[in-house]
Amino acid sequence: MLSLFQRKRPPVAAAPTPPPVTALPKGLLRPESAASLLATPRRQKLLEHIWQRTSLSRRQFATLYRTPLERYAELVQAFPASEAHHHAYPGGMLDHGLEIVAYSLKLRQSHLLPIGASPEDQAAQSEAWTAAVAYAALLHDIGKIAVDLHVELADGSTWHPWHGPLHQAYRFRYRDDREYRLHSAATGLLYRQLLDRHVLDWLSDYPALWAPLLYVLAGQYEHAGVLGELVVQADRASVAQELGGDPARAMAAPKHALQRKLLDGLRYLLKEQLKLNQPEASDGWLTEDGLWLVSKTVSDKLRAHLLSQGIDGIPANNTAVFNVLQDHGMLQPTPDGKAVWRATVTSTTGWSHSFTLLRLAPALIWESGERPAPFAGTVEIDATPAENDASMSAPAPTVSVNPAQGGQEPPIWAGSSTATVSSPAAQPVLNVMEDMLAMVGLGDASGAGQDAEEIPGQVFDAPMPVTTTISLQPPVHMPASASSAVKPSGEHFVAWLKYGIAARQLIINDAKALVHTVSGTAYLVSPGVFQRYAQEHPKVSLLARHAGQQDWQWVQKRFEKLQLHRKQPSGLNIWTCEVTGPRKVRRLHGYLLEDAGGLFHDVPPNNPYLVLSEVAPENRSA
Repeated sequence: MLSLFQRKRPPVAAAPTPPPVTALPKGLLRPESAASLLATPRRQKLLEHIWQRTSLSRRQFATLYRTPLERYAELVQAFPASEAHHHAYPGGMLDHGLEIVAYSLKLRQSHLLPIGASPEDQAAQSEAWTAAVAYAALLHDIGKIAVDLHVELADGSTWHPWHGPLHQAYRFRYRDDREYRLHSAATGLLYRQLLDRHVLDWLSDYPALWAPLLYVLAGQYEHAGVLGELVVQADRASVAQELGGDPARAMAAPKHALQRKLLDGLRYLLKEQLKLNQPEASDGWLTEDGLWLVSKTVSDKLRAHLLSQGIDGIPANNTAVFNVLQDHGMLQPTPDGKAVWRATVTSTTGWSHSFTLLRLAPALIWESGERPAPFAGTVEIDATPAENDASMSAPAPTVSVNPAQGGQEPPIWAGSSTATVSSPAAQPVLNVMEDMLAMVGLGDASGAGQDAEEIPGQVFDAPMPVTTTISLQPPVHMPASASSAVKPSGEHFVAWLKYGIAARQLIINDAKALVHTVSGTAYLVSPGVFQRYAQEHPKVSLLARHAGQQDWQWVQKRFEKLQLHRKQPSGLNIWTCEVTGPRKVRRLHGYLLEDAGGLFHDVPPNNPYLVLSEVAPENRSA
């Protein structure tokens, strides 16, 4: 590797001399040098943090890291990282790039790479893997400036990033016709502007590293193994700092990654839970040319399964789920392009019923030698078209479900843009956010002069499972695969809550969190946390219907009966929190627990951006 630093570099052409500083016309921005862009105290601290995570001299660091980071800064200038989500402010792209590199290198320290290699090989490849993690992180969003933005120069011409760094005053806007995930594919247009051929020559000498790096640069995280997973986790950590953003605009998973999750989820359900080809009540029927699944049943169970795996962002509305499945090529559409079919199923026993169904290609689920025998009856398509609406579904018969057998865990998906959840005992305890908060001046007194709003929000590592002070059944170490066999209740809700926090399936203290720490105890966001439980446990729907309540209200009432929450002096159950972000203030409503020890081994520090409001809220549980 040292030979890399000994090679002579060809002389770099001098950048054009910038014009004299004059007042710019309104709306134009002046391009800045990398030195100027990186000169802020916070960015300097991030650069120092990145250097500390390597084992290089300053000279070596300048070659491998500082130079690509400076090129990145000159290329992204004052562009935001998104229009209205994370880092959506001038310079947000540069901040996000530095943050994700710092996070990724912190995470990389807990991995011996390549996995399975001898200690000697791991030591020999250590710096190459570290550099590749940093490059993959830095480049993961670079394609946005190529496909999401329209950049106009002062002379009226259009700038594209493959032209090189900006040397004229410029203005930019987001393209109305942009495709949300196209930037992943656009990375290949730009990475050579950051990485020179000597670096690429060096990395290409390591086959175990080179292939996953190329997959990441192509946006194909499902093939990138641990390298892709480190980038995903670092990206989530950086985004999570932005408390006060709009949770509804959370970044979607790459199309290929979400497709993989949906497909694996359907395969799991068909293997472990869904009943096919029953003579009467059934969840679906397999014919020679199609797999027909009851639309509401499969949507509810697929949502519950994905949520139980810690996958956020699953639509709560079945119509939206159908659209997602269709958009990702999972469903065979009706002749008029809809996702939902209406058909009458008739068995050989004479039983017949009309359903709204989803149609899939059997080859999508099974290999040819694994396909079950086809249904002996008939599935006859009705002439009346069905709408993509769960309310149109014929009531699905109640079907007994076999829980997963011992040792059969739900599949764990790799290569996801949503962090994969493993058992708490298998996850290293990484104080990533605490380390970063201290580094930027929020974790200790040394940063007293730092603007706290530069880094809104916190994420704390989930505690290890502990024995709760609340007597709960079933036990907290419940496998996610058993959720379908559990009878929902207030006690089970609390057990689910504790397990979800310990297993990192429920994040805390970030912009999308349903659980925060406030006033030394746990704060449960309502109705969000109850809605999440109901989505993971479809049986709640039937129980709530019998009680004449909405799903989340049924769960909320059962929780209230446990008397684990703290009431206001006025007797109201619900407390309001003011949430202060970098650009706006919003409110949350929720419950304060009397004792957070039932959820946490060590209660995390209070989220500094949530403050209990003195204004009594409306009692929304009434």
